Parts: sequence; structure tokens; C-alpha cells
Amino acid sequence: MKKAHFSLVLFLSIFNFLQAQNTKGIPPVIAEKDLTAYLFVYFTGNSVEEEAVRFAVSADGYHYYHLNDNKPVLDSKTISSTGGVRDPHILRGDDGKTFYMVLTDMTSSKGWDSNRAMVLLKSTDLVNWKSSVVNIQTAFSGNENLKRVWAPQTIYDAKAGKYLIYFSLQYAGEPDKIYYAYANKDFTALESAPKLLFVPKSERACIDGDIIEKDGVYHLFYKTETETAGIKVATTTDLTSGKWTENDNYLQQTKDGVEGSSVFKLNNSDEYILMYDVYTKGKYQFTKTKDLENFTVIDNDISMDFNPRHGTILPITRSELKRITDKWGTPAKYPKVNNNPALEGYYADPEILYSNKTKKYYIYPTSDGFDGWSGNYFKTFSSDNLKDWKDEGIILDLRKDVSWANRNAWAPCIVEKKIKGKYQYFYYFTAAQKIGVAVSDNPNGPFKDSGKALISTRPEGVKGGQEIDPDVFTDPKTGKSYLYWGNGYMAVAELNPDMVSLKKGTTKVITVDDTFREGTYIIYRKGTYYFLWSEDDTRSPNYKVRYGTSKSPLGPIEIPKNNIVIQGKPDIGIHATGHNSVLQIPNKDEWYFVYHRFSYPTGIKMGDAGGFHREVCIDKLEFNPDGSIKEVIPTHAGVDGLK
Repeated sequence: MKKAHFSLVLFLSIFNFLQAQNTKGIPPVIAEKDLTAYLFVYFTGNSVEEEAVRFAVSADGYHYYHLNDNKPVLDSKTISSTGGVRDPHILRGDDGKTFYMVLTDMTSSKGWDSNRAMVLLKSTDLVNWKSSVVNIQTAFSGNENLKRVWAPQTIYDAKAGKYLIYFSLQYAGEPDKIYYAYANKDFTALESAPKLLFVPKSERACIDGDIIEKDGVYHLFYKTETETAGIKVATTTDLTSGKWTENDNYLQQTKDGVEGSSVFKLNNSDEYILMYDVYTKGKYQFTKTKDLENFTVIDNDISMDFNPRHGTILPITRSELKRITDKWGTPAKYPKVNNNPALEGYYADPEILYSNKTKKYYIYPTSDGFDGWSGNYFKTFSSDNLKDWKDEGIILDLRKDVSWANRNAWAPCIVEKKIKGKYQYFYYFTAAQKIGVAVSDNPNGPFKDSGKALISTRPEGVKGGQEIDPDVFTDPKTGKSYLYWGNGYMAVAELNPDMVSLKKGTTKVITVDDTFREGTYIIYRKGTYYFLWSEDDTRSPNYKVRYGTSKSPLGPIEIPKNNIVIQGKPDIGIHATGHNSVLQIPNKDEWYFVYHRFSYPTGIKMGDAGGFHREVCIDKLEFNPDGSIKEVIPTHAGVDGLK
């Protein structure tokens, strides 16, 4: 740290924690497939003006662009005791949505032995941060001889269930050593005085520690001051055990002096980047590795439009990227951002609604990512532009809100009705292979279950299949509402005006061809009723949507020769496009197709599990002049919002 340096760190303990949960059939709070960008946090130099936190972003981990005209995003004078901060390290918390940052509290103009403190920061949005100064010399007795506190970093210690902050300390007459202490619950102070974390066998100075976890092993990269200073690594399976295995080899791929190493994992990859400051040459070297032992130089692949010192990189989602670029602007050269999947996380069987009450759009999906489709709650998401979706939370939890079923929460649908001048929302859902209905005065709930299953048995004459996948459709000609359902068969019944019961004697089975599997959806356009359904199995890469037409909401269905609505596009990694809904923009002949697919890019590698690790997408739906549906070509770009 004596010479300003640049480091990149991503602590992956969060993802190992989440993956461990996922093996129990619980979706991770942040799915790695949703990490589509990188946030680079850094400072720029040794003047007071340069000793401040700055942000940059990247789409691929190789090319970085500064935000805010490369000016600070936090005021050092406000958050520090010295007026300057250095060495920012950022971490995503184990809950997936809280962020922690730690900084060296110092200005180099006052000397390298001038600081005794660090800054702790906490945020839930990457924009607004709460800060605290921790002065080790004044907070804990026995530190009268403390000379400096350098380069703090944070990692979640799953064994302790706490955030461990580690940093180098130097006491008068001693070399720098790496110490640690746990942060308190609020991340505003240290629970106890620092304890020794690591000192190399050489007992020479050890600074700029950077820990990354891989396959249950913690790798501590550090700069050691031996006869030839450089980057080394030590490993352990227990962070605070004091039992470290040291690798005697230097890791830098240059004969020049280096310091300030940092490692981060590339998104959706098994590759890592190790980088370090070649301070004698005023440049940095970047290397790539899969095993954290063997490194290949990749300097020619890296570009930046700024000159950073000692920072870290955090993989972020599209919504997190949008949050910080909404605040500090999008770099002109930043690549175009894809809008599919529309929802982050694992979701499937999307139902879309425009609410006349709120003037917003809502998606009601299956909560996916549970082993064997074993989810037990429903959520909704709202938007005013079809591009930016807000998680409105759980609207119906089978375990708490439904007395007749507590498992397999699947494939909902919804209709808005104005009854006696008041908007009401009727939400039909699958639970334990039965169909129920819940009611609310608002599109985002809360919804109250009717108290019993609306459909629990097969229609007369049907011998196989399941009572799942409801779809509700109101005929614009008659005002009558119909409920469709079925896996292996397509059934329909007229709903009574109360919308929570079926009109007796109206249940019938509509004949379709052998391609019908499930996921019925009905739309009406220019006098024609379009019946859409899914073919094959949701676990199959060939899952797709077909359609037929009718002059009545009750059939019979005529099936065009070329009737595929959407199918996968394997050449760009899109598979299993199915179980759709359709949105018509009010009072316009403008249509959107909402569907799920295997999660990209991971789902196709999961086998059958790809069928319950799905994601929701939106693309345009268009019609030919003769009224036939143009095949929808699925995209990663999605829709660019409403104009």
C-alpha cells in the first residue's frame, strides 16, 4: 500500500452459501445466471482529491467504463476521520441484497504511518450508504504503539454466521501482520479487539490480504516483503483456525515489483482473474486461472477509460446496474443491455395483466427453482413500461393462506372485473394438482382464498392428465367469463357472475390435436378466437407453443398447417420456450408475448432440473395480414419498454 495500487476482489462465499441452500431445493436469493454486469469500486491516487470512492461498470469483466465523469460517488470528508479514503472493498451480503464496503481511513499526504482507523459502510441499493468510523487505537486498549491500519476487507464467515473484517496492522518495531475482527450486527463497529489472522512463515511484513473461497477452501492472496517482494497465497478450510498452508511460489507473471493483488470470478464461468499492480512500471498485469494456482497473462484483453488504484469488483444484476446508472449515468460506450429475462430469478408460467385501476402491468408467475416444482407461494411483479419490473412480494402463501392445499403452487392466472363500480381481481391458481381461486381489491393483493378447491376432479370421460394450468378469458362479445384448464386435455367451463364458482352443466372438453400438453391461453382479435397451448414437456428443450383458431370461445378449434407460435433457438442458447400469456396494449393492435424458457445460460446443462429452473421473458407478438400468427423469434434483447 505504500505505493498506490489497484486490486479486484470478489468474495464468493455468498454464492457457496446460496448454492448450499439450492441443493435443498430452495432457490438462491441471487441466482448466478442473473449476474450480468460488474461494479468496479476504486480510488485514483495520492492527492486528497483522489482519495475517494469512485465507480465504474463492465458488461463482461474485461472492459470497464467510469461513472459520474470519474468523480467521487461518496464524499470522503463526510464519511472519514482524516478527510480521505483508500482501498475500497465491496461485498454482497449473505441475504443477497445488502452490500458492505470497508475503506482505509487515511490521506497519504499525512504519511504512511498516519492512520489508525477504517470506515465501514452498508447499503441496500448501492447508491445510499450509511457509514461509521472505527478507530482501533481509541476503541480498544493496548494499542498505544499502533502505527497504521491498512486495506480492510470483508468476508462472510458461514461457520460463525458473521461478517469477518480483516486488515493489516503494524505496531512500532514489528512487521505488518493481518488481523481480523467480526463486525457487529449493524456493521457499525467491531465486536472485539483485533486478533491475528495470518502471518507468513518468514515473519516478514504481510499486507493487502484478499480472501476468496473455492470448493470449501479459503485462498488468502497477499503481498509479502521477503528479499524479493511479491504475491503469494495461503489456504485454509477454517478462517480463524490459524492453520494455513503456504504456497512458497510467487504468483506474479513478471520480474518487476508488484503489490495489491486481487481475485474475482467471472460471471457464469469457472474462470477467475488475478490482477496486481506492477508499481515500478506504473501499470497492472491481469492473469486468468481456473484452479487459482496456474495463471496466464491476459493484459491485451483488458481496457479501462480511467486509471484506478486499489479497488474491488462486485458482480451485479441488471436491476442493480440500472440503479447505479440511473444515479450516475450510463457510459456512452457501455454495450446495450438485454431485457430478457424480464424478471430476475427463477420464475415460470407467467400470466400478464394490465390493471385499469392502477394503470400498471403485472406479471403473475410460478415461483420456480424449487426441486420438483415444489414451490408453495406466489408473487407478483409490477411495471409501467414492460421493461423495469418491481417485486411486489408474496401475494398468496399456500402454507398460510390456503386450507385445502399446501404444496405445488403452479401456473396462476388472473382477471380484473368491475363489479358494482368497484374493481376486483380474481386469481386462479394450481395447488396440489387442484385449482383454486382467491380474491383481492388490488392487483398486488393481498388475496383471500375462497376456502375450497374450485376444480379437484377430471371432467367426465377424461382418464388421464392433471387438473392444472388455469386460464381465465372474458368474451368481449358476450361478457361471459370462462375458465380453461388441464394437462393432457383441454377443459372449459363458464364462470358464474361471482367468478368463484362454475356454472353447472357447462364443463366440456375441447378437442385439440396430439401436440396439446398444457398451458391453454385464449385471446380474441378481429373476430377470431386464438387458442394457444404448450407442446412437449417443460423439462424438454423442445417445449414450444402452438395455436389454433375458432369462431367461439368453446371451439371447435381449427389448426393451421404452420401453427408454431414460438420455439427455442439453440444457436443462441435459448431452449424450452413455452407456457405463455399474451398482453394487448389497451385500445391498440399492439401485442406482447410473455413466456418462460430454460434459465440462460445454465438451464440446458441441468438435465431435468432445467424444467424447474426457468425464467420469464417478453417478446413482441405480431400477426400476418390474413390474421395468422407470425412465429415469435425468442430473443435475449427482449422489449425495450413502451414508447
